[in-house]
Amino acid sequence: MPMPPSRRLALVTGASLVLLAGCGSSSDSGSDGNASQRPASSSLIPVVASTNVYGDIVEQIGGAKVDVTSVISDPDQDPHSYEANTQNQLALSKAKVVVENGGGYDDFIDRMLKSSNSSAEVINAVKVSGKTAPKGGELNEHVWYDFPTVRKIADNVAAALGKADPGSAAAFTKNAETFKAKLQPLETKETQIKKDHGGEAVAITEPVPLYMIDASGLVNKTPAEFSEAIEEGDDVSPKILQATLAQFTDKQVKALVYNEQTSGPQTEKAEAAAKAAGIPVVPVTETLPQGKDYLGWMTANVDALASALDK
Repeated sequence: MPMPPSRRLALVTGASLVLLAGCGSSSDSGSDGNASQRPASSSLIPVVASTNVYGDIVEQIGGAKVDVTSVISDPDQDPHSYEANTQNQLALSKAKVVVENGGGYDDFIDRMLKSSNSSAEVINAVKVSGKTAPKGGELNEHVWYDFPTVRKIADNVAAALGKADPGSAAAFTKNAETFKAKLQPLETKETQIKKDHGGEAVAITEPVPLYMIDASGLVNKTPAEFSEAIEEGDDVSPKILQATLAQFTDKQVKALVYNEQTSGPQTEKAEAAAKAAGIPVVPVTETLPQGKDYLGWMTANVDALASALDK
């Protein structure tokens, strides 16, 4: 099922929405609307990515040929509560390529595209992944934690950029192949975790890292009612909270994988219970931490998971 509107990336709309004229192109656009500027050039392919995760992937493949605006780039910003601004709208109106997550995660992109009459090539990561909701369950839309999906996204980005700049198509394809080759060590590490720790139980606060957890052969023991409530911004019932905390006090799990970007009183109780029981906590985020690229970020995530399980 799509994520409830209260937890989706929200779009500020209204009759007063006016496109800002004369703004330069930007490489990132954070929640405050301020962007780091670089000279605009008609030779660059303007690209908008819903988050800096996809923005970085585009930059890895497009190199010096792209001008990327990442709508969400602040590592302290909860993507679920993000409010877009007029600068985002302007960037989308100029984009030749747009990369969105889809799956209800960043619906504001589609709404802004419609209002700007954009003709951009749109890459929807969830559609590219081919993933669907399990019977009776909800889709885990956090597909950037799934490396086979990221491989497909890289190919789609290269194709879209090649369409925008046919003369550079071969270079984009080559860059995508280089990027995908660098994903292989991450998949190898997941395979090693599965070999060493397959079947072991872990806990989560949200579904964000589940693709990485599944690929590593681990079992998520957290009550679904807990992680779903946290993701949707709802309160967890005392009974479910007690069952969640018991995972740690009874040492039913080997690690807690904790989404730092949506912490609150109930997730903090889970973190405190894990630490009190001597259970390692593995922090993860939904967007790139400051100074990290996608590959370095994911390498750190997989290494941290392996290290926690080895303790």
